[in-house]
Amino acid sequence: MPIHFGTDGWRAVISDSFTFDNLRIVAQAIADAVASDHWEKSVDVDSKKIVVGFDTRFLSDRFAGEVARVLAANGFTVLLAQSDSPTPAISFAVRNQKAIAGVMITASHNAPRYNGVKLKGAFGGSALPEQCRRVEVYINDNEQQARGPNLMDFRKAREAGLIQKFNPLPAYFDHLRTLINSDVIAENPQRFVVDAMYGAGRGVIKSFLQGTGCEIAEIRGEMNPGFGGVHPEPIAKYLGPLASAVSSGMGNFGVVTDGDADRIGAMDERGAFIDPHKIMALSLKYLVETRGWSGAVVRTVSTTRMIDRLAKRYGLKLYETPVGFNHIADYMMKEEVLIGGEESGGISFKGHIPEGDGPVMGLLLVEMIAAGKKSLVEMVDDLLADVGPVVYERVDLRLSRPVAKAEMTDFLTQKAPTEIGGEKVIEISQRDGVKYIMSDDSWLLIRPSGTEPVLRVYVEGRTAEMVKALKDYGRTVAESVV
Repeated sequence: MPIHFGTDGWRAVISDSFTFDNLRIVAQAIADAVASDHWEKSVDVDSKKIVVGFDTRFLSDRFAGEVARVLAANGFTVLLAQSDSPTPAISFAVRNQKAIAGVMITASHNAPRYNGVKLKGAFGGSALPEQCRRVEVYINDNEQQARGPNLMDFRKAREAGLIQKFNPLPAYFDHLRTLINSDVIAENPQRFVVDAMYGAGRGVIKSFLQGTGCEIAEIRGEMNPGFGGVHPEPIAKYLGPLASAVSSGMGNFGVVTDGDADRIGAMDERGAFIDPHKIMALSLKYLVETRGWSGAVVRTVSTTRMIDRLAKRYGLKLYETPVGFNHIADYMMKEEVLIGGEESGGISFKGHIPEGDGPVMGLLLVEMIAAGKKSLVEMVDDLLADVGPVVYERVDLRLSRPVAKAEMTDFLTQKAPTEIGGEKVIEISQRDGVKYIMSDDSWLLIRPSGTEPVLRVYVEGRTAEMVKALKDYGRTVAESVV
């Protein structure tokens, strides 16, 4: 099976396609791409320095060491994380260390049998699409020329100073202190549960809040490469342990991060899942109304329109992007963005790196609860009374074969209904898939996944009845596409 290095790097099943041999091939292509004239270089960046990190998956530490050996053999100085670390901490380290690039060994929220490679740019976010394409070009060129990867003995690379172990967390924490008001938290310390889902976010929020008086119970924080048999994805169906912990009195609310800690989710004191839509909307209100901040607002096409209503109220510019945080990052790098986020839980805000960050958003949520002196339930109820009500659902339809996105878009546009659930369709967007927007601000989005043979149907309505009507229509029309 050919190695496909996409916009979010490369993911594959461990010991099937994700092998040490294939990983060395990818690492060599990364070395070639970074060394080439096509890779953007600036005077304040060390063109021979690369940061390498890894998550808690099976063999991730060994895979990271192998990448370091290949990069060292190509003349790069490698800063190798001394233990598993969150993806955003590694991304920040790339920028903070003025490295030319970063490599993160992770398959993020994928099933335990997967591992992967994420490539980071010098700016502290996911590498640009053209940089990822360059890696794929070198993978193919090296194969055609039968050019194998360079490889250096790990111990000799260490002795030569080409591989240096480091801890990315101290500098990352120093940076987070400029974004999170620990004094506000210390004035009203919270009692809550952190669910690390056995991922690389384990211990991070708890360590940062030491000395604030918060009582923090962490669950699923031990090393378990099998993730307890579930996907390390912070969505309701995988959060039974967090619901049990909160309902048993271990904390007044819960915060959860995914496998590599670039996504966020939460749970209120009743054990109800608080999705990223509500977290982003609450954060936007807090940053504007309490901190007095301003800037553009960026959300993906699959994210709640509560964000639109708030941005309009505050007079803030709003951008809608295709799914994928790299599209949000594009705006964060070219103008002042107050907050950017997506439905899956990747959110970041002004002053931070252009990368989704679970720990910083979890900490901001703790700060909001401390500052507001209200429970999470009350905060969400106030939000929905203000800019809601909204009900959101997503249905994933497994496909036996991939769907051609362009053909699907044409079909759904031509067959667009005039109304669904008694509300008129007032706008049709083709930004990423096809999105029908209703007269009451409800909407239906149908788009094929970019990473797996799945057709995703997203709906947001003002009532449960409207959501059902949208979902039923979406499922029917999606199946007709297949």
